[in-house]
Amino acid sequence: MGRVQLFEVRLSHGRVVYSPGEPLAGAVRVRLAAPLPFRAIRVTCTGSCKVSSKANDTAWVVEEGYFNSALSLADKGSLPAGEHSFPFQFLLPATAPTSFEGPFGKIVHQVRATIDTPRFSKDHQCSRVFYILSPLNLNSIPDIEQPNVASTTKKFSYKLVKTGSVVLTASTDLRGYVVGQVLRLQADIENQSGKDTSPVVASLLQKVSYKAKRWIYDVRTIAEVEGAGVKAWRRAQWQEQILVPALPQSALPGCSLIHVDYYLQVSLKTPEAIVTLPVFIGNIAVNHVPLSPRPGQGLVVPSAPPQEEAEAVAGGPHFFSDPVSLSTKSHSQQQQPPAALGSVPGAPEPHPQDGSPAPHPLPPPLCISTGATVPYFAEGSGGPVPTTSTLILPPEYSSWGYPYEAPPSYEQSCSGVDPGLTPGS
Repeated sequence: MGRVQLFEVRLSHGRVVYSPGEPLAGAVRVRLAAPLPFRAIRVTCTGSCKVSSKANDTAWVVEEGYFNSALSLADKGSLPAGEHSFPFQFLLPATAPTSFEGPFGKIVHQVRATIDTPRFSKDHQCSRVFYILSPLNLNSIPDIEQPNVASTTKKFSYKLVKTGSVVLTASTDLRGYVVGQVLRLQADIENQSGKDTSPVVASLLQKVSYKAKRWIYDVRTIAEVEGAGVKAWRRAQWQEQILVPALPQSALPGCSLIHVDYYLQVSLKTPEAIVTLPVFIGNIAVNHVPLSPRPGQGLVVPSAPPQEEAEAVAGGPHFFSDPVSLSTKSHSQQQQPPAALGSVPGAPEPHPQDGSPAPHPLPPPLCISTGATVPYFAEGSGGPVPTTSTLILPPEYSSWGYPYEAPPSYEQSCSGVDPGLTPGS
């Protein structure tokens, strides 16, 4: 063993997660078996974003720096044998973005210490990664408490000469959710044809956009629910719910190289019909009671088919106007125990009894990874809790580089424009 037996960076109180604008304090610890001459002992605190054009590659093609502060802990001299501690403190900038890790890039913050030794001697380095959480308050997003509604009508031909249409309408109770909250969805399907539809599928999608030499899109299916199909000349209603798993927050303010978006996609394979609803994943839950749609908002769901379709229907079998309830065939998520719902974010807080003090609210959770193993921080101090999430399914494409067309932006979904992607939407 060499002269340096221990060289490490320790953060005060063992903290792992910090907020922008907060002081970060700690100490550099050194234990020597013999005296060590040095030219300087320095510590730096840095934050940066790095993006690669290949998955899981450290050959970064684009980098973006957020802060780089340095302190000199000791000038030229010699450290005697034994243990030494050099305290330090940095002030994190108020604009520092939330930490993030993905297959094509990451936002990383760390403290690095260096012992600069005399010429022909090996320098000694060590580092400690810490995480920054800039909480996304969902209440700051306009109309976040309003239901999310979108509709599409698909005309198609069957049996060579017959035509029909399907009206697919999807809605959610809110437009934003936090980890552990239940997303309640409803799909209304109006089958104005003599052909049964395929099963209805609802998917919670995550789209991460990376700005390398060109935009790279990583689209993943987070959770998926499948319901039954709709019989000919029938109206049906399907209600389900998805428990939001540990996920990085929507958007990454302060970072221009990585963007995170989420969508709820409700679709039919036959006939092909897709409705996409943008949703936000935040850290602070919506504190308003869900309201009914305001007058003039949302999409108008047709109460009757167009005239030519009405004539076709009139000449065919009787159309049943009363909707039937569809059953769920499969759900990618495991059943959660009812007792757990009382402790998840967004659930009603228990009222203190017998005069006992109210429990202290937990800090917002932090999830930084898009992978199947999620570094999840439920509190602001202590170490990460790596939770293997069975809710995140493999990507829906075989090539990492440039997958299929991503879901539309929020503005495009609301305006009814064809699903296209604008980078960083």
